[in-house]
Amino acid sequence: MSELALTNPGVRQQGRTLLSTLPAAFAEQRLALAVVVISTVIFAAVAPFAKLQLAPMPAFLPAYQSALIVNDLITAVLLLGQFGILRWRALLVLAGAYLFSAFMAVAHALSFPGLFLQTGLLGAGPQTTAWIYFLWHAGFPLLVIAYALTPSDGQAQARVVAKPGHAVLACIGLVLALVCALTLFTTAGHDVLPTIMAGSRDAPAKIVVATAAWGLSVAALPLLWRRRPHTVLDLWLMVVMCVWVFDIALASVLNAGRFDVGWYAGRVYGLLAASFVLAVLLLENGMLYARLSRAYAAEQRERARAEARSAELDAANKELDAFSHSVSHDLRAPLRAVDGYAAMLEEDYATRLDDDGQRRLKALRLGCTQMNRLIDDLLHFSRVGRTELRKMPVAMAELAREAASGPLDAGRTRIDFEELPEASGDRALLKQVWVNLVSNAVKYSGKREHPHVVVGGRRDGAQLVYWVRDNGAGFDMRYAEKLFGVFQRLHRAEEFPGTGVGLAIVQRVVARHGGRVWAEGKPGEGACFYFALPREAA
Repeated sequence: MSELALTNPGVRQQGRTLLSTLPAAFAEQRLALAVVVISTVIFAAVAPFAKLQLAPMPAFLPAYQSALIVNDLITAVLLLGQFGILRWRALLVLAGAYLFSAFMAVAHALSFPGLFLQTGLLGAGPQTTAWIYFLWHAGFPLLVIAYALTPSDGQAQARVVAKPGHAVLACIGLVLALVCALTLFTTAGHDVLPTIMAGSRDAPAKIVVATAAWGLSVAALPLLWRRRPHTVLDLWLMVVMCVWVFDIALASVLNAGRFDVGWYAGRVYGLLAASFVLAVLLLENGMLYARLSRAYAAEQRERARAEARSAELDAANKELDAFSHSVSHDLRAPLRAVDGYAAMLEEDYATRLDDDGQRRLKALRLGCTQMNRLIDDLLHFSRVGRTELRKMPVAMAELAREAASGPLDAGRTRIDFEELPEASGDRALLKQVWVNLVSNAVKYSGKREHPHVVVGGRRDGAQLVYWVRDNGAGFDMRYAEKLFGVFQRLHRAEEFPGTGVGLAIVQRVVARHGGRVWAEGKPGEGACFYFALPREAA
């Protein structure tokens, strides 16, 4: 491609969707070659008759100039539109070339003798129109050469324009100022210019000026060819310069004056040259609109499918919630009966039971309590993946202290709080994380003589890292992967009661927030459980 894209790397890929910046395919190269060959054949057929004088056609020049101006202006506007998207300086230079051609065509038409006044407008002299023509036909290839010499892909971001709106205004202002200066030079400075026209016939000096302008068009061709890979825009610019070579050769080098065969044929070539890039850009716009229409239709279809899936998911969630409540009720009903009768036995007949009977009765009531807790944990676990996140700024220090002040049986455990940076997330779900981690730390350090838990956090690059460290039983790192699985336990339930669901809830909540969890520990030396959340969400 001809230039680097924006500072955002994704825009370079976006630029490759523009037809005028894509590498030219073989079919496009073949079509361009066919146009050049046909133009060459017509040029060879017309060139011998270039000096044959024809009758003046008053309507020809205004029609030709009007079409040329409109073509060049539309081409410039389309190129400036692409510059606004890609911000490539090369496109700005090329748009300036077409603006220059349009403005010079206006000056040429206004100064042409007999078109508006017998001597032309703008204070034109006998040589003004011819000199404007040659400055026009020399300036355009010069700007095309500047486009060709603008560094192509691989020159880092140096050629990207930061403020495209300002650059477009500056480009229009500079081109307009240049055209005004050249027009003033050919009118006010008319008397110092060499004579290149004698009435409507060519003066001897004209061949030198015409050959110089013709040479610039020829020089632009190899410079455009050097740009690799050849884009569609580069390809058709080469066709334009080939046709400009024929235009200047017929209208200024091989002819003898105004209104001969070469003069008319050259202007026909000029109008064709002005149409090639315009046709490519208009074709591109049509293709882009077609792609946009297809993308919009695909987006609408995808949105409809997403809404249907969302409705199905909502219905499934409602059914699952109803099922969960039903299962919960069906499981708790017999548990309540068992626990109730056990409570009645304990109240009425405890004194009649021996030690073994009382132990079994307590085990029965403890089992009922654990079963109720397990049902609660499973319901919490199933809801974590289905509830919608309600993100908001969360003061993690306050949340962790709330979690630690709950019924954690932490009476003899010292809990210290370090700095806890604010995060963003669902407050209710993040509180479950803290409750499970702190209660887990309290439970596993409870058998120490001096149980100690530390809660802390830090900002770590693009993430926020939090931890809960204890001096309890610890664990073997070989089994660390099992910690966050449902019903996975590394210690006996008789020693450390629990359901084996709490850490699985922690992992699921943190994952839904785009974070991760992990743990470190040593047997008998305590453990530290970490979780990280994206910092950009804070």
